[in-house]
Amino acid sequence: MSPYHHGDLRRAVLAAAVTAITESGPAAISLRDLARRVGVSHAGPVHHFKDKAGLLTALATEGFVLLSDALAATRDAGGDFTEIGVAYVRFAVEHRAHFEVMFRPDLHHPDDEDLRTAQARAGEILASGADATSAPDPDTAKVAAWSLVHGFATLWNTGALSRPDEDPETLARAAARLLFP
Repeated sequence: MSPYHHGDLRRAVLAAAVTAITESGPAAISLRDLARRVGVSHAGPVHHFKDKAGLLTALATEGFVLLSDALAATRDAGGDFTEIGVAYVRFAVEHRAHFEVMFRPDLHHPDDEDLRTAQARAGEILASGADATSAPDPDTAKVAAWSLVHGFATLWNTGALSRPDEDPETLARAAARLLFP
């Protein structure tokens, strides 16, 4: 462990949280352990996050911002409904620690204003793909599409769907096109 000397302690603690969640899951995380990982006193993270739920709220907010950026980049590059869904799966696989916290209101402060803003932006971008389809009921298409990509990503990340002969994006794309031609 290299001791933390200066710079952005908040960022360092969030990065350590990603590592810790990747190793052991969000339930095992503690501010004291994160302080040890970045080489500061146990009061350091408390100054920025107050408590574990505050830390996980910041991590979930960061996750929704990253997800929004990924979805928007796909949309802006001309990605269709399916490709926006594939971008969602790609995000979940590449940012597994964030993804494990983002949809767990029991772990964070779901009423946090920054979190709610970030969630709304991600939801709007994801839903915009359904608006562009010819589905007879766009609202139901939104629920179905989100359920498909979120469920797929969750199953992939937990190993329940892992198929060594395929990558998650290829398989998610095939599943989405099967249900949303």
